[in-house]
Amino acid sequence: MNSLFRPPIGRHTFGVLDRVLFKKTVDLAAAAVADKKKIASWRQQMEKDKALLVVERLSAVVNHPNPALAEQGSRCILLDPKIRPEVRDTWTPSIHDGVSKREIDIIPYQLKLDYDFWTYEQVMRCLIPPELHDESDGFPVGFNQAGHVAHMNLRSRYLPYKGIIGEVLRDKNPQIRTVINKIAGVGAESEFRTFNYEVLAGEDDLKVEAHENGCAYSFDYAKVYWNSKLEREHRRMSQEVFKPGEVVCDVMAGIGPFAIPAAKRGIFVWANDYNPESYRYLEKNITRNKVDQWVRPFNEDGRIFIRKAVDLVYNASTKGENVAVPIKKPRKTEVQKGRGGGKAARATSPRRTHELVMVPPTISHFVMNLPATAYTFLPYYRGLYAGHENLFEPHTSTKLPMVHVYGFGDKEVGERPRREFCELISAQLGAPISFGTDPETPGCASVSVVRAVSPNQDMFCASFRIPREVAFAPRPTENS
Repeated sequence: MNSLFRPPIGRHTFGVLDRVLFKKTVDLAAAAVADKKKIASWRQQMEKDKALLVVERLSAVVNHPNPALAEQGSRCILLDPKIRPEVRDTWTPSIHDGVSKREIDIIPYQLKLDYDFWTYEQVMRCLIPPELHDESDGFPVGFNQAGHVAHMNLRSRYLPYKGIIGEVLRDKNPQIRTVINKIAGVGAESEFRTFNYEVLAGEDDLKVEAHENGCAYSFDYAKVYWNSKLEREHRRMSQEVFKPGEVVCDVMAGIGPFAIPAAKRGIFVWANDYNPESYRYLEKNITRNKVDQWVRPFNEDGRIFIRKAVDLVYNASTKGENVAVPIKKPRKTEVQKGRGGGKAARATSPRRTHELVMVPPTISHFVMNLPATAYTFLPYYRGLYAGHENLFEPHTSTKLPMVHVYGFGDKEVGERPRREFCELISAQLGAPISFGTDPETPGCASVSVVRAVSPNQDMFCASFRIPREVAFAPRPTENS
């Protein structure tokens, strides 16, 4: 049956998209059901007998091929290709019984398929020469989506076919209006993680609207960094790692995919990005998502911002800065009743409408999502809390901040890439950090795989608590 539901072969010119050539007719048998009310029961019976046509993206129940009967509401059930209308030996006992009782009639049915039916991969197999088909890597199907824009990173062997790749990709993804291809590595032309691109299909319009983890973002994809493949990581950090009432310092915040969903949960965020365009859109997205009270945006060099954020948070806390959070009204069933189960007792004092959430004096988490170079920012954690030992254990119950630093490493089964990442961290931090499973263990980092970047490279997130000898070391001068 597989060959019946493949596009027509032998008609196409490689590199040329002619949608008309993808039309195909498949000859099948169909069960015309006499009583419309019995369609569901007969479909269930055909499925039980394995006589039903089961093909992805195709409905087995269709209108009768006779237009007059179809207009009267007559419908048919498409049957597996092994069932032939003129060969009764191919019929199941249920079909024989239904025909004899005149509940169904087995008729020929011509199923018409066209370009819209075939998948992206099926179409590309017709348009790209077989010698370019990669058995392990397949066709160029992966893309990073930002609103209506699909961003591809085509390998050189596919570049002669980039136009039709973009066109077919747009055809097969209705939400995509523009397809672009990266023509330089991220950051190769800019320190702000932007890249040069070419338009493969659609208009050169990269001003997008994106939605992720219940938040809405607007930005110019040509001027800022955005990666939809990090949605799960943004959710993990903002929903599972950060806790309401904590302070998070997002050193490379971009347009806010960590900061804004965290803020919606009542988490204070000092969010910074060095790119002026990212900062501009960060401000807009903070306001758009109504988290102005929780997120404070900055546009500075992250190296300077790490220590500055510590001081800003401490000062905000000592000033008593806070956010007033509305208190939900109690349900009627929760209203306290008077003695004897009578009418609700009248309140003797006005009910509080808001609860104050105070800014804590210390930062709980630092996030550094700049995988290529984030580890080089670690020297700037030295002396982070110099002179403020009294804010942390054993003087209080507060722990030193957790650092989450992202980086790249070889894709390999085993611990070697993770251990090597920890060695990079140790060298930059100036204190031993070893690979482990529990970041609460002093001098230990948990390292998780965030995503596969390429067939040979993974993206990691290493999480560890700042060692005491780093946090409480004398703070270097501003330029060191």
